[in-house]
Amino acid sequence: MATPSVAVAVGTVAALLSITSFAPQIVKIWKEQDASAVSLRTYVVTVTGFSCWVLYGILIRAWPVIASNIACLLMSGAVLAMKWRFERRSQG
Repeated sequence: MATPSVAVAVGTVAALLSITSFAPQIVKIWKEQDASAVSLRTYVVTVTGFSCWVLYGILIRAWPVIASNIACLLMSGAVLAMKWRFERRSQG
C-alpha cells in the first residue's frame, strides 16, 4: 500500500495533467477562431461528467476532488462555450 505522501503526489500529478490537457485545445480554438473539429456531444458529456464529480466531491467533502474537478469543468466549459460561440458566428 502506498504512503499518504505518495498518494497525494500521484493525485496532484493526475489533477494537473487532467486540468492542463484542455489548454492546447483552448489555445488552438482561440487562435483559429474555429471549433468545427470539436465534438459538441463529447464536450457536453465531459462538462456534465465534471459537474457530477464536483457534486460528488461536495457530498463526500473531499476538497481535492472538488478543486481539481472545478478546474477541469472550467477548462472543458471554455471549450464548449467557444464551440457554441464560433458555430453561431459562422452560421450568422
